[in-house]
Amino acid sequence: MAHPIAPAAAPAITPISLKTILPWAVFFTVLMLALVYFVGAEQGATSLISGEDVHEWVHDGRHLLGFPCH
Repeated sequence: MAHPIAPAAAPAITPISLKTILPWAVFFTVLMLALVYFVGAEQGATSLISGEDVHEWVHDGRHLLGFPCH
């Protein structure tokens, strides 16, 4: 006699509250905005750091993302 195999019960999915995820979302948003600024706009009139150091550090990333630089 064959015994039917009962399907395993799916684990309960508990939602993550907005209060828990909001600080992480803000942190990563600020981090990404800073990254986009340094890769895409840290040169010329909007430069916060004088010299060409930041430009040279992110030069290849700038071209990879399609930002013009020269």
